[in-house]
Amino acid sequence: MVAPGGLTRRDWLKAAAGTACLSVAGSPAAALARDQRGPALRKIGFQVGWLAGGNQIGEVCAKRMGFYEREEIDVNIIPGGANVDGLSVVASDRCEIGQLSSSPALMIAISQNVPVKCFAVGTQRHPFAFFSLKDNPVRAAQDIVGKRVGVPPTSLILVRSFLAANGIDFKDVSLVPIATDMGPMLRREIDVMTGWMTNMMIIRALGDRRVELRLWDAGVRLYAQPYYATLRTIREQPDLLARFVIATSRGWEYAFNNHAQAADLLIAEYPQLRLEDERPSAKILLSYALNEATRIGGWGVMDPAVWADQIELFARLGQFPLKVPRVEDVMTMEILDATKDQRPHIG
Repeated sequence: MVAPGGLTRRDWLKAAAGTACLSVAGSPAAALARDQRGPALRKIGFQVGWLAGGNQIGEVCAKRMGFYEREEIDVNIIPGGANVDGLSVVASDRCEIGQLSSSPALMIAISQNVPVKCFAVGTQRHPFAFFSLKDNPVRAAQDIVGKRVGVPPTSLILVRSFLAANGIDFKDVSLVPIATDMGPMLRREIDVMTGWMTNMMIIRALGDRRVELRLWDAGVRLYAQPYYATLRTIREQPDLLARFVIATSRGWEYAFNNHAQAADLLIAEYPQLRLEDERPSAKILLSYALNEATRIGGWGVMDPAVWADQIELFARLGQFPLKVPRVEDVMTMEILDATKDQRPHIG
């Protein structure tokens, strides 16, 4: 149904709801209620690049354990997906903070003058891997030569980076476009399947027969789940980002120390998920989010040298046709430095 002005009925209702929220929030009664409750919470839109799920277990814990409220912020986790351009949402100031699945997407956007920058990372090593079977294993990079490799479209750039970093010609492997189902692997139509180590569908289907070659172990040092904001937000609202980082780090700390309870909180937030998947998946993800690097530098820490390696590799791949970004263009340590004594140093 189309409402007046060309809006759909859904758009019309959203607009009406937004107006209602503004009018109530600005009323004398609302002001009195805020005085009685304490300071009003600063609302933050957090746009992620995928559907709601286990990647946000730390943020869900921060929300449900009251860590965001303690920092006087109200974080709204906004799901992404195939039809959502999260970078544009954040760059146009419709959300204060965003997160992408992998650091290359952020570097490429910045090279095209999108005014954003990374201020923390969710995982210290990218959990992307190549899965094969023990009777035809890929244990080292050169083992992939001559193999049929199943690659979803969104993973192609990661596979290209793997081949380039290991001096393997594109012609020496057969890249087979696939979706995310296990059919081609189980039917032996491909020899290798790509995916995240947290993908329980792959783990369950291949079981003890699987062999894993992690992208990081093969010489491709990328970050996953980078947090980013616009240059203006970083410049004008560093305290807001610092409060977000402090509270979020405490959520990830809680999840790290309480795997089962954290998975329960995740299911309470997103009941469409399966607990039997999320508990083992969370344990794997947390091993990437908190490790020896975070024991020293604290949750969310980044290494400028890792960013420099990424930039050099993707420049060789021709991913920066407009300009090659510098390390200082893609990341800032300002927020991490400001919170270094308040972020958990565990792993």
